[in-house]
Amino acid sequence: MKKKCKILNAIIMFFLLAENTFAQGNFADSTIATGTKKLIEDLTVWALIIAPIAGGICLSYFFIRRSAADEQDHKKWQNRINVAIISTVGATLASAIINLVTGYYTT
Repeated sequence: MKKKCKILNAIIMFFLLAENTFAQGNFADSTIATGTKKLIEDLTVWALIIAPIAGGICLSYFFIRRSAADEQDHKKWQNRINVAIISTVGATLASAIINLVTGYYTT
């Protein structure tokens, strides 16, 4: 019961503090909006840099392990290689799309 009261009080306080920002209609210029926008932009830029590097490291490891594996394990390592390639491309594309979309909201 105390936990529910604390959560309810936190929600009420948030809306009371944010009321001035929402009521004036300048939410886009508020600290919350601009900070969140900058955070998303920074994270997507870092994801564009880190995803291919991490994918390349994983792929290198998987190729080395596949070359040392017997025929039975060869297929498992090939599946891991395929998943790593798809995941790297997916992470890079997702972060590029998010960066592109947030770029439209920059003034």
